[in-house]
Formats: sequence, C-alpha cells, structure tokens
Amino acid sequence: MDLEFDVVDMGPADHVEEGEQVPDFTRPLVNDEYWEDASLSELTEAGPVVLVFHPMDGAFPATYIWNELRDRDFADYDATVVGLSISTPYEHKTFIEEREVSFQFFSDPANGVAEKFGVVNDLDGMAGIAEPRPATFVIDGDGTVRYAWVAREWPDFPDYDELEDAVERVV
Repeated sequence: MDLEFDVVDMGPADHVEEGEQVPDFTRPLVNDEYWEDASLSELTEAGPVVLVFHPMDGAFPATYIWNELRDRDFADYDATVVGLSISTPYEHKTFIEEREVSFQFFSDPANGVAEKFGVVNDLDGMAGIAEPRPATFVIDGDGTVRYAWVAREWPDFPDYDELEDAVERVV
C-alpha cells in the first residue's frame, strides 16, 4: 500500500501506567457553548473519565479519532469522555461544531499536561514545537488509571474495541 505520508517511529513513552494515580491539572475545558477552567479531579469526582490525548485539531489523526469515538457512541457510556490537545479553546469550539461531536476538550497549548502524563511528541522539523502523542487513559473515580494505551508510531490509533471493553469494566 502506498501511503501519502511517512510512518514515524516515536519509540516508547515513559507514561502513566495502569494502577498509578494520574497527575491532576486544571486547564480550560471547552464544550459547544463556552469554556471555563476545570480540573481532571473535578471530572473524576463525578465518576470514570476517558482522557483522550490527540494531535492538534484539524490534523487527520484528531479527526479520525473523534469521528470513531462519535460513531461508536462513546457519549452513551456512564463515563466522561474528554479530549486534550495543544489547540486553543477557539480551535476546539470550531472542531466540536465541524465534527458534530458532543465531547468536551481540554486546551493545553503549552503541552504541560502531556509532559505530566509522559506522552509528549516532539514534532519532526519544528524546533520547540511539541504536541501529545495519541493516547487514551481510562481513569476511575479515585483517579487511578485502569487502562492505558499510548502510540509508539505516527500515525497510530487505539484499538477501539479494547477501549470500549476497558470503559465497560470501569463503569
């Protein structure tokens, strides 16, 4: 198969593992109407959270990931599904409208949350520019990781059936 892009090996990541507590953070949380600062711990207090790190809005991997989650009805689970990328709140709001998704997105332009989680992807050929590598974490109400998947190459996508199974085990 002739791909129109190169597959890039990102190597292993020293990321938060299953059984570990997640690092808490506060960032703007964007929905289809507005945004406000929120913390991950506020979300986990309400129940399980599926935290999905993705490339910047508009990149084809981000579009693919969120179309897949939308089409699989992840919004119907008894868990909060939330995205996180370096995109601004304005970009997230546009992405939500264009992709017709009902999820919320944390905005982290400085990529500090990806650093805390160990999922940074330094972009080739762009000195000083980094974004999260695709990653999914299922986090229980106590803030413990119950499932972790982190991309080792670009592009790479989670096994969505496996992710659904992990969410069903936690909720």
